[in-house]
Amino acid sequence: MFTGLVEEIGHVRSIQHGSQSARLVIQARKVLENTRIGDSIAINGICLTVTGLAADSFTADVMPETLRRTSLGQLTSHSPVNLERALCLGDRLGGHLVSGHIDGTGKLIKKQREGNAIPLRISAEPGLLRYIIAKGSVTLDGVSLTVTAVDTTSFAVSLIPHTAGETTLGGRVVGDLINIECDMIGKYVEKLLFLGSPEIERHEATGAAQATPRGQSRIDLAFLRDNGF
Repeated sequence: MFTGLVEEIGHVRSIQHGSQSARLVIQARKVLENTRIGDSIAINGICLTVTGLAADSFTADVMPETLRRTSLGQLTSHSPVNLERALCLGDRLGGHLVSGHIDGTGKLIKKQREGNAIPLRISAEPGLLRYIIAKGSVTLDGVSLTVTAVDTTSFAVSLIPHTAGETTLGGRVVGDLINIECDMIGKYVEKLLFLGSPEIERHEATGAAQATPRGQSRIDLAFLRDNGF
C-alpha cells in the first residue's frame, strides 16, 4: 500500500527486455534506506518487488501483464521515474490509499500554466473515466492528485510548484502516456453493489438470515427512495 507521495526521482540505469517481460535496474538513494530484497517500491505508480540491491540501485522484474497495462515498456536508459516505498503502519497518510496496481494509461493532451499552478488534461477510456469524479482522488504516475474536472473523454488535475518540481509530472509533454490508478474505494463499492458477492440479509418478519444470489443487489433506486434517500 502507498500514499501517492513521491519520495524521490530515480533514473533507469538499465532495462533488459525479454520476449514478453523486462528487468529494471533503478538508480536511487532515499528509497534504498532500510529496504530489503522482497520489499515493494512503486515505480511510476507501479508496485514492483525488489529482487536485487546494490549500494545505489535496486532491481525489479516486470511481468507481461504489467507491460501490457502500463507505460513501463516505453522506459529507456536514464529515464526519470517517480519512486515511493510501501507505507508503514503508523505513517502519515498525506495523499490517499494507493495500491500500486495500475488500471490503465491515459494520454496528456493539454498542459499550460495558470498562476503558480500547471493544469494537466488527460484523455482516458470510458472504462477508467467512470471511476474518476471531480474533487476525487486519482494517481498519475504514482502521484496522488485531486481531480479538478472530468468530462466524457478526459479529466483534469493541477500541479502545485512543489509537485511539478519533485516528480516527473512537471517534465511531461503533450502526447506522453500516463499511468492511471483510479480511487480503489469506488471500484470496491461498484463490485459489492452491482457485480455482487454473496451477502447476508436479515428479514424483519422472520429474523432469518438469507444469502442474496451472486450478481444481484438489493440496493437500487426504489430501495433508496423507500428508505428516505
